[in-house]
Amino acid sequence: MPQLRLALNQIDSTVGDIQGNCESVVRWTRHAAGHGAHLVAFPEMMLTGYPVEDLALRASFVKASRTALVDLARRLAGEGLGDVPVVVGYLGRSENAQPRYGQPAGAPQNCAAVLYRGEVALRFAKHHLPNYGVFDEFRYFVPGYTMPVIRVRGVDVALAICEDLWQDGGRVPAARTAGAGLLLSVNASPYERDKDDTRLELVRKRAQEAGCTLAYLAMVGGQDELVFDGDSIVVSERGEVIARSPQFAEECLLLDLELPAAAGLVPSGQVDDGLEIQHVTLSEEPVARYEPQFTGGEAERLGDEAEIYGALVTGLRAYVEKNGFRSVLIGLSGGIDSALVAAIACDAVGPDHVYGISMPSAYSSDHSRSDAAELARRTGLHFRTVSIAPMFDAYMAGLRLSGLAEENLQSRLRGVTLMGVSNQEGHIVLAPGNKSELAVGYSTLYGDSVGAYGPIKDVYKSTVFRLARWRNAAAEERGETPPIPENSILKPPSAELRPGQVDTDSLPDYDLLDRVLELYVDRDLGREEIVAAGYEPEVVTRILKLTDTAEYKRRQYPPGTKISAKGFGKDRRLPITNRWREGEGS
Repeated sequence: MPQLRLALNQIDSTVGDIQGNCESVVRWTRHAAGHGAHLVAFPEMMLTGYPVEDLALRASFVKASRTALVDLARRLAGEGLGDVPVVVGYLGRSENAQPRYGQPAGAPQNCAAVLYRGEVALRFAKHHLPNYGVFDEFRYFVPGYTMPVIRVRGVDVALAICEDLWQDGGRVPAARTAGAGLLLSVNASPYERDKDDTRLELVRKRAQEAGCTLAYLAMVGGQDELVFDGDSIVVSERGEVIARSPQFAEECLLLDLELPAAAGLVPSGQVDDGLEIQHVTLSEEPVARYEPQFTGGEAERLGDEAEIYGALVTGLRAYVEKNGFRSVLIGLSGGIDSALVAAIACDAVGPDHVYGISMPSAYSSDHSRSDAAELARRTGLHFRTVSIAPMFDAYMAGLRLSGLAEENLQSRLRGVTLMGVSNQEGHIVLAPGNKSELAVGYSTLYGDSVGAYGPIKDVYKSTVFRLARWRNAAAEERGETPPIPENSILKPPSAELRPGQVDTDSLPDYDLLDRVLELYVDRDLGREEIVAAGYEPEVVTRILKLTDTAEYKRRQYPPGTKISAKGFGKDRRLPITNRWREGEGS
């Protein structure tokens, strides 16, 4: 059988940085060609970054992407890389779609192309468009209706884009009909917990349906709230794993494959789902036999906590670096949330770029102050103390607040302090709120919710504790100082806005709270279904009411890394003005 050395470039791209993304394609193509690759691939929408959202509807941006594609083909040839076919994602548009109501203006498409010998040898658009969760691709794109196949070194390679694998029908069975020896899918595929297992089973299933080896190339990096974990996979036609890339790391996965020779006749005509075969022959002559150097293997898989933590670090790093920020600022209370956020920040951007402020009031305990200072000592971040007591006294003398208003004033004074330092020194503020608190509204608007990014926004409180313990244990295994003080993990959580306050004064135990929230928020179960699962009706009613009435607060919270199947963001859209209450009827 013919041999083919495949290069899957599992790399990052930046939305809108078309020039920078093209530079990455050239650099990684040079690397792959230097290692003897016969076919090189890059992720979905590599030239523009992903997702581009409403930029897809801007004609000037679509034009810039299409122009860059042609220029890139010429540049690759000009630099001596033209004889290696390069598959790369970009933003294109349909050439024959007629304007009509309900169709995105300009008929943009999520496209990929094959660049070869200075030309764009083939273009095609994503066939299946996702319109669930964080995906809005019906809003932005029109689908493609071709089955692209390229003949490379005597092997027919069928091509697909991400959702073309996730949905049944279309290009997967069409690849079998077309007689492909390899199905190559370029993807972005945002991360969520346990998706790596789902992804592997999907790829195995699709390879067997296509009847050929399947290469699934994924993106790595972050874009606003989304994280891309990589985890590129190549499986045989029987679904056996040949190679698998690491998560949260850029890599050029090189792999020597033996694949079936293309049939003498070029496939043509319509196949499954009415797709029209689009076949381009790039090279008929097989590669001269050689001794395989890159035979595959699986990267070590991450444990659950390591995977989540890696996603949080990747998301924060991408947000800071891609938006041109230099440093981050965190209010350090001595509690578990701010301690975990500080540890993530130090791992993401380095402690020299992390600034922490302890802002004690009359109700702050001595251990909270010392825990904040100890965290700074362990991590090496910049640290200072600014007492809010004088500000608090001045406000109280003028406003004479009491009760909850008095408590929240302390939080808002801390928010003002953080934003003042942010403006003065140029740091971005990180909000320390977790998913449990956001769900039930246990936060103060313009207080602990201020910031440009919320690194643990999609992390339930019980998982916050697990991640803190895991991070400390990981440090100990490496012979390093655990970053989070043990006291921050062991002491009962408290906002410390009144004497003796603890979170359980206002909320159920976090373990119980999180289990109910996961059913309601992540899985969309109703009150009766949750009660039937074994939870006390009064507790369920209280938690659901708190969650429903806090929507206005969540809308004002900064973006943050999504790690779950349903975070508080694009994939959970509920009205603020809403009188529906579970269990009460309309």
